[in-house]
Amino acid sequence: MGKSNNVTEFVLLGLTQDSVGQKALFVMFSLTYIMTMVGNLLIVVTVFASPSLDSPVYFFLAYLSLMDAVYATAISPRLLIDLLCEKKTISFTACLAQLFVEHLFGGADVFLLVAMAYDRYVAICKPLHYLTIMSQRVCISLLVVAWTGGFVHALFQVLIVHKLPFCGPNVIDHFACDIYPLLGLACADTYFLGLSVIGNNGAMCTVIFILLLISYGIILNSLKTHSQKGRRKALSTCSSHIMVVVCFFVPCIFMYVRPVSNFPVDKFITVFYTIFTPLLNPLIYTLRNTEIKNAMEKFWCKMLTLDRIRVSPH
Repeated sequence: MGKSNNVTEFVLLGLTQDSVGQKALFVMFSLTYIMTMVGNLLIVVTVFASPSLDSPVYFFLAYLSLMDAVYATAISPRLLIDLLCEKKTISFTACLAQLFVEHLFGGADVFLLVAMAYDRYVAICKPLHYLTIMSQRVCISLLVVAWTGGFVHALFQVLIVHKLPFCGPNVIDHFACDIYPLLGLACADTYFLGLSVIGNNGAMCTVIFILLLISYGIILNSLKTHSQKGRRKALSTCSSHIMVVVCFFVPCIFMYVRPVSNFPVDKFITVFYTIFTPLLNPLIYTLRNTEIKNAMEKFWCKMLTLDRIRVSPH
């Protein structure tokens, strides 16, 4: 496939062409992005500053929140700027960069959710060996594997697009650069590339999603031998994980387990898993986890007290 690239920038059509609708979306997405950043960074700071949260489950949660914050930043700021601009253009290089960052942190999220499921399996099914199995070295290794998996996944997306010939048109009926809209603009037959994307994106998400559901099924089945108090605590933690897994994987499976094609609903599903899912994660974990809520209250009360001491006259 010879590369003949006459396109230096792409035009994004965005979510709507209606000026009033764009302003309404700007306000809604601005508030969503602010709450996403505050919620996720609040979890990160609280976990690393609270000795009571010094356990593998919160170690992974802190990095999941950090990934969600950066993942949202790969999409939201650009979307907000475009909602205020009449002409929405993005350079070819910036488009590739956005594609890479989106899939880097999205892919890392996938592998980190697998690590979190393994952590819950060990904690519930092998509680006596939990601290031995989930040592600091193992936790860091799992985090490195998550980052590596996300990097390889993102690199695959970028290499596909970079090698494609683009000779026009350059209009993307979307609000962000993603693999399917870009394949649709290529001046070449992308059928087999589309199959490879399905294998890399769709098949990976589907297989991992099924394995996660099976693992949580095993975990929940093992709770029969636990006390009522232990069962209730484990159910609370696992249900939070399952909710996050479903919110993340179901839209991704819908988007990528199909031939190369673009539907109007794609934009709204992409909005859900790129804009709203990073916001839902901190809400799900904090609202359903008493330890995090207590740690947040203690930590921020302590910080406010120190601030009052500093500003009070002597």
